[in-house]
Amino acid sequence: MNFIFRGNELLVQETGLELPNATACAALDLQPDALQQVWLNNPDIRTTHVPLTTEAPPGYAFRKLRALLSELGEQAALAGRAFQLAEWARTHRYCGVCATPMQPATHEFCMRCPACGLSAYPRVSPAMMVLIRKGDSILLARHATYATARHTALAGFVEAGESIEDAIHREVYEEVGLRVTDLRYFGSQSWPFPHSLMIAFTAEYVGGDIRVQADEIAEAHWYGPGDAMPDIPMRESIAGRLVRANLPSGSHS
Repeated sequence: MNFIFRGNELLVQETGLELPNATACAALDLQPDALQQVWLNNPDIRTTHVPLTTEAPPGYAFRKLRALLSELGEQAALAGRAFQLAEWARTHRYCGVCATPMQPATHEFCMRCPACGLSAYPRVSPAMMVLIRKGDSILLARHATYATARHTALAGFVEAGESIEDAIHREVYEEVGLRVTDLRYFGSQSWPFPHSLMIAFTAEYVGGDIRVQADEIAEAHWYGPGDAMPDIPMRESIAGRLVRANLPSGSHS
């Protein structure tokens, strides 16, 4: 099983979701031993990134990984892991301290510098997500950086020195000008865009009026019982599950 990525795209068959076989990999001049293992105890599952100029071999096409996640079913999490490990291997070919070529460890996912000893592990970036409730209503926002973004819960990366709870209070106030309390853990999900661990909560509104941070949030509104819901994230994402678990009574999407 070979996961071949071109930027944020995954190579699959044109007429389905089958991953490239050995013939397709050979057409790309990819040898099995040149690919990164996805699991240390399973050498048959491998991954790599190819240059953005790479053309798909006959019968295959590069498709956006984000769009494929809802179609991949049980393989979605594996594809996300493969994407992150391929990106880690691609971006750690050389030591960030002394520029010496890195060498992979054999017993763990680690790149080590033979000259200065620097160790580089796959990066995981924790990010908080929070759905704010106000009585029977919930707050949904559309992010400014995505032209086709759906309305969803607030989210943001945890900064150095912060707890998840600190990040929630900071991000909520920065992005929409509100204060919250009663943070309750909902769930988590590895999310490969770029290498996030999404940690989701609900919170109760305390005070403040909506004041969006224009460079982050395009719009934010309360949605209550009976309201028509805007487009919300796909069910396969933690955001989609968080919103659907807290839909106001009588609302519909």
